[in-house]
Amino acid sequence: MAAIGSLELLSRGKLWSQDRAANPRRLDLHHHFVSDRVKKRLAESKRQGWDTFQSYSPAKAIEAMDKAGVATAFLSCSTPGIWFGDDFAPERDQAIALARDMNDYAAKLVADYKGRFGHFAVLPLPDVDASLREIEYAFDTLHADGVGLLTSYGNRWLGEKMFEPVFDELNRRNAVVYTHPTDAPCCHSLAGANPATLEWLTDTARSIMSMISENPSVVGGGGGGRGRGAGQPSPATRYANIKFIWSHAGGSLVGVASRVVGNISAENLARPAEPNSRLYHIRRFYYDTAGSANPILMQALAKLAGASQIVFGSDFPFGGAAPIVSIAQGLQTCGFNAQELRGIDRENAVRILPKYKA
Repeated sequence: MAAIGSLELLSRGKLWSQDRAANPRRLDLHHHFVSDRVKKRLAESKRQGWDTFQSYSPAKAIEAMDKAGVATAFLSCSTPGIWFGDDFAPERDQAIALARDMNDYAAKLVADYKGRFGHFAVLPLPDVDASLREIEYAFDTLHADGVGLLTSYGNRWLGEKMFEPVFDELNRRNAVVYTHPTDAPCCHSLAGANPATLEWLTDTARSIMSMISENPSVVGGGGGGRGRGAGQPSPATRYANIKFIWSHAGGSLVGVASRVVGNISAENLARPAEPNSRLYHIRRFYYDTAGSANPILMQALAKLAGASQIVFGSDFPFGGAAPIVSIAQGLQTCGFNAQELRGIDRENAVRILPKYKA
């Protein structure tokens, strides 16, 4: 009887293992949504990507998730965010209202589709006071999983001093901060190029640079209170409790790593990074796989930051279900072992979102 019982337990264990392999229960940390009010404003503005969101529905999102083995997707706002021109002032009141509308709608989806959605709250930046109020509401009333920010607001990047009160509060709350690229007013059509091709990736790298740099003149330094005083720690050091997630494998970070990060020699990468150095922060940040599941980029990012810092991201609804499936399939060809793939699919994200461990 004991032998039969042991065989039964072993059989159950094998079946459970096989089921886990067939159903990786991925966590999708780069997954967009839109409320009806914002959908309408997007159609009016005709900003890039507006048409993709016109047919958005949570039912379509879940259908796409199921095809790619995604258990839970974390809802966030995509570019251009909740204001649609280059001047925030005339849209300020509407942006504040739209942030609340998006957050209330996301919370409803989380409640209506138990376990299928998480929520990265929208903030009405660059209005700092309104953003602080929205943080309180999103975390204390709606119980959001984190916040979702754009990489820049106007011609201001996330590491600039004007945003310190917001990040100080997020740091106090040990928050997850997901970021999504946009094109700042400076750079909508440089060289006549579609900003999604190069500029969004570059804006991500600019924002990372603004976070890890100790030099107040690197991003928008000089006057206007943009920089930080000499001798001050980098923003990433100041915000040590925040878990940052950068989209699209960090954008153009890998290509400019020697300029942004500094010494990335084989010898330097092989040893632990000096505490609070640029490389240290690069290796504590997280990076999603949206549009990036190829062996060149994934292996370079794993070498720079570590496979443990890569999380699954799809960029839904752009492209519908196909890109989620192709990212999942593409990761299989990127040279990762089974343990690393389990980490990317789910386990790396669970470290910063522990309530999704079960």
